Amino acid sequence: MKTSSSPKVTIQNVVATARFNQRFDLNAIVKAFPNVEYRPQAFPGLAFKLREPKSCVLIFSTGKMVCTGTKSEKEARKAILKVARELKEAGIMVRSGQPDIAIQNIVASVDLGEVSVDLEAAVYKLKKGVMYEPEQFPGAVYRMDVPQVVFLIFNAGKLVCVGAKKEEDIYRAVEKIVAFLEQNDLLVGVVR
Repeated sequence: MKTSSSPKVTIQNVVATARFNQRFDLNAIVKAFPNVEYRPQAFPGLAFKLREPKSCVLIFSTGKMVCTGTKSEKEARKAILKVARELKEAGIMVRSGQPDIAIQNIVASVDLGEVSVDLEAAVYKLKKGVMYEPEQFPGAVYRMDVPQVVFLIFNAGKLVCVGAKKEEDIYRAVEKIVAFLEQNDLLVGVVR
């Protein structure tokens, strides 16, 4: 059975890191931005939250930043550069030049529409790279080789894709898994 429409892919979170070739004085950042969260006895990083793009950038004294919560690679880069600009404008020393920004993980949800997945048969057909223990977890965990991502596949026609480093890899992986499910008649009925 084919899906009634193309799957709905929604990027839920992009995690990016940035390396600045310097150290940050976290106490000076706290003085300049009283709304940041910094509890060094619990966690070595400082949490700098942005409204636009909605995200949280963790700043470490080592000069590393970790951005979470954005919905695209572009937003993640924009958030990191915005934090650097705001620090500089507040008098915090930030060296000129572009930081080394890398996407570490993209998480997306996938809705196949009004079909369910025959999970038992899918696990059997996938053979390699799949783990399914329904008494432990209701979904199958499938490690795709190319592109290198991990899927959580649920009977209700919902999937979660993690581990991609590029948005295009999410879409390629979804296209590939949906084609596999369709070609092997693993999509059934209408979920109500």
